[in-house]
Amino acid sequence: METFSKIINDEKPVLVDFSAEWCGPCKMMAPELKRFAGLHKDQVRVLKVDVDKNRETATHFNIQGVPTLILFKQGKILWRQSGAMDAQQLSAIIKSKIPV
Repeated sequence: METFSKIINDEKPVLVDFSAEWCGPCKMMAPELKRFAGLHKDQVRVLKVDVDKNRETATHFNIQGVPTLILFKQGKILWRQSGAMDAQQLSAIIKSKIPV
């Protein structure tokens, strides 16, 4: 089984969605993230982390509100933002952060 640490330290960039089941904006963002993941599956891995089930990880990354998105590459944070956005906005941001 892959650990969170192993996943975010990978060569391939990882977009982590810190969310919660009770969060309205998180639910609205779920289909957008799925669409984004489908469009960029070769460039970026998308990972969903439930902050209620993974409190230690959420605390480690100082997650104060959900959804919070963090883009990692080789363990480094390239970008971080709280709040919902659509797949198109996400694509534009990720393209600006990751040279393809």
